[in-house]
Amino acid sequence: MKLTREQKKEQSKGLSEVLKGSAHLYFTGYQGLKFKDIAELRAQLKPIKCGYRVVKNSILHHALKQAGVAIESTTLLDGPNALLWAQQDDPVSPARVLVKFAKTHQALKLKAGFVGGCWMTAVDCQKLSTLGTRPELLTQLAGALYSTLAQGAWVLAAPIRDFVLVLKAVQEKKGAEAKA
Repeated sequence: MKLTREQKKEQSKGLSEVLKGSAHLYFTGYQGLKFKDIAELRAQLKPIKCGYRVVKNSILHHALKQAGVAIESTTLLDGPNALLWAQQDDPVSPARVLVKFAKTHQALKLKAGFVGGCWMTAVDCQKLSTLGTRPELLTQLAGALYSTLAQGAWVLAAPIRDFVLVLKAVQEKKGAEAKA
């Protein structure tokens, strides 16, 4: 069933509101995926607060314009497109899910990403998926900072510890001489 111009405008306006509220966007080609595969992908994206939707290119083009997202690539809107939008600050988790899903479902093609206000190619999105998530990276940073501080504390405590050991050795030697 064909959409009227008014219906297209309404869909475009609704999608632009979703895009304005989204932190990150990923564009994929879905041609060849079955409905159950798309449903499986949506189920994997739901826990990380992401949405996935097949969108007509004309509606997507107008929605991106209304949301203030300038399209850099002229080939982005070639062929059928589906859009993944993430409502959370973590850009890695959605990219990781897409790349993992694309490995098992060859029909899914990652085209581009709009992460943190910057356009990324498909290769950049795949590299992004290899990074740790924000909590993982913060944990690693905290561990590195703690180990640096702990090493500094050990270095600063070493002269005092060595002095105490020398005093103990002298005490033991004097105690042994007194007994003899």
